[in-house]
Amino acid sequence: MKKALLVASLLFCIQSVNSQVLISLIFGDMLNSPKVEFGLDGGVNFSTISNQEGAKYRTDFNLGFYFDFLLKNPSWALNTGVIVKSTMGADGLAVYSLNDPVLDNAFAGGHVDRKINYFNVPIMIKYKFENNMYVKAGTQLGLLGKAFDEFKNDYEGENLEYKNNIRDRIHVVDAGLALGLGYRLMGGNGMNLGVNYYYGLVTVMKGDSSPKQYNRSFYITAGIPIGKAKAAKKAAEKETSEKDAKNIGK
Repeated sequence: MKKALLVASLLFCIQSVNSQVLISLIFGDMLNSPKVEFGLDGGVNFSTISNQEGAKYRTDFNLGFYFDFLLKNPSWALNTGVIVKSTMGADGLAVYSLNDPVLDNAFAGGHVDRKINYFNVPIMIKYKFENNMYVKAGTQLGLLGKAFDEFKNDYEGENLEYKNNIRDRIHVVDAGLALGLGYRLMGGNGMNLGVNYYYGLVTVMKGDSSPKQYNRSFYITAGIPIGKAKAAKKAAEKETSEKDAKNIGK
């Protein structure tokens, strides 16, 4: 039984990963070159909504892929990609009326957890130090996916939950400032371990009255280069073959 549940869980996780990420795993080496690094990026993020009464930080997982486009100076790079799975929002919000006496009575005294799913695209300039530390700064753009409020309450000994779709109340586009720092393992060729902070500048809610509310999120991530070693090996083999061809020509 436990094995069946484990297999089912794995299948569910695989199914939930966006097809773009699966394609990335298969064709990662084709996306890497001496001037471009491609990889998967994921971790945990802690988000909240500023100026939202009662808002507490919520914890979610994030997953996506990244590109580092090296500039003329190899210490500098343009860092971008897509955070395919990226949930923001806040927990512990006050209950509001659902215009249904039965539901309003059932959730009176409870709380609301707000979940807003975005496809986020960070665009940052990245500087790498000789000690394998790096810093980056820029902007992050978000496109709204789903958004809903989860009403929760303990009612007569039962845990009640109700999802209220609020997508039409959220701005479709989000944007703000992004900052990050991290460390590259294995002498600068391994996994990226980093922390990022997002400071939203576009109001979350449509018709947002004073005080205005903005997304805030703190990310802890691990970035894994996909196919970098294979791509480097191919580049080295190509360079060797070209040199051999030149020597034969002489």
